[in-house]
Amino acid sequence: MKFSTALDVDVVAHESADEVSILIELEAPEAPTTERAPSALQIVLDRSGSMSGPPLEGAKKALAGVISRLDPHDVFGVVAFDNEAQVAVPAGLLTDKGRAADLVESIDSGGSTDLSSGYLRGLQELRRAAKQAGISGGTVLVISDGHVNSGISGVDEFASLTTKAAADGIVTSTLGYGRGYDETLLAAIARSGNGNHVFADDPDAAGAAIGGEVDGLLSKAVQAVTLTVRFIPQVQVSLYNDLPAHQTADGEVTIELGDLYGTEARKLLLKLAVDGMSGLGVAQIAELDLRYVESATLTEHTVTLPVTVNVVPGDEADGRIADPRVQSEKLYQEGQATKLRASEAYERGDLDAGSSYLEASRDSLISSAMLAAPAERSAIDDELSLIEELGTVGATGDAGYVSKMTRDSYHLGNRKRGRRG
Repeated sequence: MKFSTALDVDVVAHESADEVSILIELEAPEAPTTERAPSALQIVLDRSGSMSGPPLEGAKKALAGVISRLDPHDVFGVVAFDNEAQVAVPAGLLTDKGRAADLVESIDSGGSTDLSSGYLRGLQELRRAAKQAGISGGTVLVISDGHVNSGISGVDEFASLTTKAAADGIVTSTLGYGRGYDETLLAAIARSGNGNHVFADDPDAAGAAIGGEVDGLLSKAVQAVTLTVRFIPQVQVSLYNDLPAHQTADGEVTIELGDLYGTEARKLLLKLAVDGMSGLGVAQIAELDLRYVESATLTEHTVTLPVTVNVVPGDEADGRIADPRVQSEKLYQEGQATKLRASEAYERGDLDAGSSYLEASRDSLISSAMLAAPAERSAIDDELSLIEELGTVGATGDAGYVSKMTRDSYHLGNRKRGRRG
């Protein structure tokens, strides 16, 4: 596992309030080339009335493809839900792929949308079958096209459920299908569940998204990745990336990164507010502990890196020059935060505010690109093209589409920053 850091400045002013940003870059090892460990995948599929026709048929076709790709030693199951949950494919070892595919094909559309019923029943199925198969953890993939109108509907309540599942090694990802689903809820479920959130506008896009989730599952290289930041009393830590984080002790914060597929790259950006260092010279202000489990051997690893700065008189600190890579990432994340506000504005139908936030996001990304390396600049240029396209679509009044596309882009640019396709 590659693990490196870069500071925007490595010099801070003596006995003065100051700030240091840390760019953290990770890269997982290659996925195992020998026989992989068994996986557990539980599908929670919305079969409410609005999924009738091409949406449900497209999802079933994609699931048939998933079944064909999994191995007999993998656990697979499907819970379908409308106003109640129904076990469509009992979770278990995939020893009879034909029967599993037939059961998926028999799923019909029904009534309203009780996502909590489906999710809770899916968790029960996954826990039971994974335990019987001797598999630790697993993945729940929620596929829905609508707003919850029955059962639990609050973001915080759902986040509590998926956080508890994540603590047991169960990742929850969400696929929002079409333009009518609640992007705030599905994105929050994925965030607290250490999973992915993807928007699919049509059956082909949904099939590709489901296939992508399976790609990650089958090429998983490291699991249960966490970054613990320990810092001295004069330091306060904040995170630019919207990831699950919790204080584990005084002067200690742990950030949850979930699982990484083979050679997956990730970036995090931390801000350390330094409240006046009393001594001059080199000082360690924090320590970073990266912990992960190697999928191939289930071996746990810990890598530790110190964070040090040079404390100098204020007049010497005034002449420091920030690292352009870290400065570029700060501007990039400012652009992502503004993009999220654009999504929220479009979601509530405020086209003027959404357009204004998109423009502000564009300005931050342009500034970021000016400081970025060529490879990074090319990716930012692609993102700028998307923002321009979404601004044009938003002006036509299609707020739902723009809201979902900007939320999808934010997920990749902030929560999964650095991930390659």
